[in-house]
Amino acid sequence: MAVLVLLTGVGSLLAASWAGCRLQVLLLGAVSFLLLTSFLKRRHPKNYPPGPRRLPFLGNFFELDVEQSHLSLQKFVKQYGNLFSLDIGNLHCVVVSGLPLIKEALAHKDQTIVNRPVFPAREHIFKKNGLIMSSGQLWKEQRRFALTTLRNFGLGKKNLEERIQEEAHYLCEAIEEMKGKPFDPHFKINNAVSNVICSITFGERFEYQDAQFQELLRLLDETMCLEAGRWCQLYNMCPAIVKFLPGSHQTLFRDWNKLKSFVAQMIEKHKEDWDPEKPRDFIDAYLSEMTKYSGNTTSSFHEENLVCSTLDLFFAGTETTSTTLRWALLYMALYPEIQEKVQAEIDRVIGQSQPPTTAKRELMPYTNAVIHEVLRMGNIVPLNVPREVTFDTTLAGYHLPKGTLVLTNLTALHTDPAKWATPDTFNPEHFLENGQFRKRDDFLPFSIGKRACLGEQLARSELFIFFTSFLQKFTFKAPANEKLSTKFRMGITLSPVSYRLCAVPRG
Repeated sequence: MAVLVLLTGVGSLLAASWAGCRLQVLLLGAVSFLLLTSFLKRRHPKNYPPGPRRLPFLGNFFELDVEQSHLSLQKFVKQYGNLFSLDIGNLHCVVVSGLPLIKEALAHKDQTIVNRPVFPAREHIFKKNGLIMSSGQLWKEQRRFALTTLRNFGLGKKNLEERIQEEAHYLCEAIEEMKGKPFDPHFKINNAVSNVICSITFGERFEYQDAQFQELLRLLDETMCLEAGRWCQLYNMCPAIVKFLPGSHQTLFRDWNKLKSFVAQMIEKHKEDWDPEKPRDFIDAYLSEMTKYSGNTTSSFHEENLVCSTLDLFFAGTETTSTTLRWALLYMALYPEIQEKVQAEIDRVIGQSQPPTTAKRELMPYTNAVIHEVLRMGNIVPLNVPREVTFDTTLAGYHLPKGTLVLTNLTALHTDPAKWATPDTFNPEHFLENGQFRKRDDFLPFSIGKRACLGEQLARSELFIFFTSFLQKFTFKAPANEKLSTKFRMGITLSPVSYRLCAVPRG
């Protein structure tokens, strides 16, 4: 009996061992299959740009520092040159550096590298709608309509400049209320800049004490940070799995949905007293355009696109300009001698009582140069907005298949030691020649080609009027016992970390 029990035990052990071996073999086979599949999918075509070795599934994901991804790419420029490839998960990317190659990619080849890649996180929120990340005929129709409508409601006209002057006045009043005490200018500037685009899109401005609008600005700021974070990148790599996991990507989706709900509520409010004969703003004009295509199921003019396009204008018209102005005040506090020169030019050309106008910009080369140096050093969109190869093409003799993601290395362009005398130092002389303002071909903060920033003219006007208004009324200094730095926060845009300033009224 004992022998029988022993034999039975041995048999059970052997069976369990064999089952375990079979499980290990199956797991090993599955992993091998996935690795092989990943390898085959990741194989690049002949004559593809060179790049660093890639890991299965992850590609070069861990070679990029999420806190300063634009800087971690620069080592590859030195190693592989002005065109190199990277894989981020299953995304095949190439990074383009150097002015000639950037121009070839974005301007000369704008029919082949003109689309926007739709990342899973963005698709989850916007589908393929809106102005920024849409492509093809949809993008052409939406961009054409947006440009026409922005012009109709003041872009490039005196009345829009008057709105900017008015908002600059309100903001200076709000800063004056601080009575020279330390304050964080972040959301005051956000609110003021946002009010300019809100007057065009929504037909109204929002008070700086409006709690609901302050919450919207906070949500917008949070999305800028989360969308560039590790969780969102993991979602883009493997949405089918990551969508079930908790993480900051879930917060991102909730924030965007709240922002979309705000825009949708504004649209419903417009419908209540909408007069097609008297459009008041972008939403009214879009509602009129929608009626032209009523019943046309293939039209890109529908309510979901209205929500997304309006939100794109709200985001783009708020984030980039306000972030640049925050960098501007920070640099003025860090470089008081430059601030004094700007103030001397303002006093000489405008005085302290007249509001700044863009007509005076040509008479103020130093102030203009300082604003451009802020754009260079602030570097708020360091890799430009990504593009996608529309169909197979070649660039610098290399083959780029359809769907390849194209990143433009503006960081390298704007800090090239062969082009800029002091690339890592704030120096307005980069944009001056014999005391006159100097335009530079190797300076592309608004990009180039057909997908260049459609709000460039508005942004330039805002930057000049707001910045000049600030320094006309105040001198900006670091608070006592507080040290300012140029550390940045990585997000969709590169923004300064939170800081406080003292705005001392000028006598």
